[in-house]
Amino acid sequence: MALTIDAEHPDGSRCARGNCLRILDELDRVGVRATFFLQGRWVTSHPQLACEVAKRGHLIGNHSHYHARMPLFTASGQISDVTEAEEAIRSVVGVDPRPWFRSPFGAGLDDEELTRNLGRLGYRNVPWHVDGQDWEANRSARQVEESVVRGILSANGAQIVLLHSWPDQAAEALPRILARLADEGVEFITVDQVLNGN
Repeated sequence: MALTIDAEHPDGSRCARGNCLRILDELDRVGVRATFFLQGRWVTSHPQLACEVAKRGHLIGNHSHYHARMPLFTASGQISDVTEAEEAIRSVVGVDPRPWFRSPFGAGLDDEELTRNLGRLGYRNVPWHVDGQDWEANRSARQVEESVVRGILSANGAQIVLLHSWPDQAAEALPRILARLADEGVEFITVDQVLNGN
């Protein structure tokens, strides 16, 4: 299982300060390396936290600059948005996020023009197989946990899981998710190990 965390500005209620740090601390505690997709504007407004993600050894990807649905942009708008995020990540975090990109909302994963534009910039759009739906304000941590655990245990082969850095329910659910899956013998890997060569 490759755990991915989209780090972006909160998009709703139940997003206490410090949730991203709680997630990082839990990953440290159990020795799991995740893939964090960093939104450019989030990086510039939370530079210390963004640097902490990289410092702790997690794989870094690009999650756009403005967190808008990519197919709504013109081709030049897509390139500008992705490039602006990359520049923020490089200058603040000191890491090249290429080749990993995650479209906000998953919009454009099958869009040929977006795929071509990302390819020109050296990126590949990263989907997910299991969504904890932690972004839904009315979901409990237990529901997020069950969605992820059931999704992983019912699947064959390596799976990519989507969570976010800001919801309370993500920070609350993560310890139980990792413990239950470890008990089932699930191996924790990063996106590059799932997608390289595929």
